[in-house]
Amino acid sequence: MTARELVIIAEPVAGAKGSNPEGVEMRNIHAIARRHLLAAFALMLATVPVSAQDKVKVGVFPVSSSLPYFVALERGFFKEQNIEPEMVRLIGGPPNVAAMITNQIDASAVLVTIEGMNANLKKPGVAMYISLNSQNKTYQMEQFVVRKGHPAKSIKDLKGAKIMSAPGPANVTMAKAALAAAGLKEGDYTIDQLDMSQHVNVMQAGTFDAGYTLEPNASTMRKMGVAQTIETGVIAHYVLGDPNANAFVAGCALTSDFVKARPDVAKRFAAAWAKAVQFINNNAPEARKHLAKNTLTPEDVVDTVPMIRYYMAGDLNAKDTADFQKFIDFSVTTGTLTEKVDVTKYMQRF
Repeated sequence: MTARELVIIAEPVAGAKGSNPEGVEMRNIHAIARRHLLAAFALMLATVPVSAQDKVKVGVFPVSSSLPYFVALERGFFKEQNIEPEMVRLIGGPPNVAAMITNQIDASAVLVTIEGMNANLKKPGVAMYISLNSQNKTYQMEQFVVRKGHPAKSIKDLKGAKIMSAPGPANVTMAKAALAAAGLKEGDYTIDQLDMSQHVNVMQAGTFDAGYTLEPNASTMRKMGVAQTIETGVIAHYVLGDPNANAFVAGCALTSDFVKARPDVAKRFAAAWAKAVQFINNNAPEARKHLAKNTLTPEDVVDTVPMIRYYMAGDLNAKDTADFQKFIDFSVTTGTLTEKVDVTKYMQRF
């Protein structure tokens, strides 16, 4: 029975005009009946089961570049799309890739593009990028730092230095490429991979002279006065040849199995992500607040940590796509990727 049908049933029968006790009584009876029927209808609506939200398992590395996930979650953008994300905490690219290949997660909030493309060589389509994160001199992420008291003023001054690097082949390769471009060859320095959570501590202890680190670690070191940045936007500068180019080093990726099996859910997930990306790009000060307690960003650094620029895959222009391809091609020349990959095949546009 519809609301309209209930209203019709509950409509009072028109009584005679004037002081008619029977008419008044009938109108009262009809009014009471109408209230009861409408109340019953409201109760019926309240007890109708609400359709469950679509669950999406998301691998989340709690670093500043995972910001769109937390913005979409805490500002209700996922809920608007009837999406219920289930966070799976995964530290670094390899665990995310392994979980995507085995379909333990549907998406990775932030996956290094070199690692994603390497996974696509093993299982084509396992990492389909719906958004990409740009980093350069303005939108800072990777950078070289030196401990307090070290005389180096630029990368070329790191001859003989003991250097730490963010973990993973992609990070080590980029660090070595920048050092080579500055005129230093292997043997002129030592470099060791180190878990990101240890970067601030070892610089404070003076264990290393310098480091190739990521945000928010660099901001934290500067805040504490234990290290200073000597160059940022390293990849854009030394790999793409332009400090202001868009170095698309990471992004949010979905598995093609997820996209094919639940295309509507994937499309709605991407819509929520796009809204978060737009919010961050347009409201950086407000968006920064979501870094606190959600990521490895200390609360006293939240307001100063540099922000990267987020792009949905469909928003890349021809130059952006060319820069992305150049970055991936460079990884082939260094042996990080075993063969050339066409990046356009692994950008998922909705």
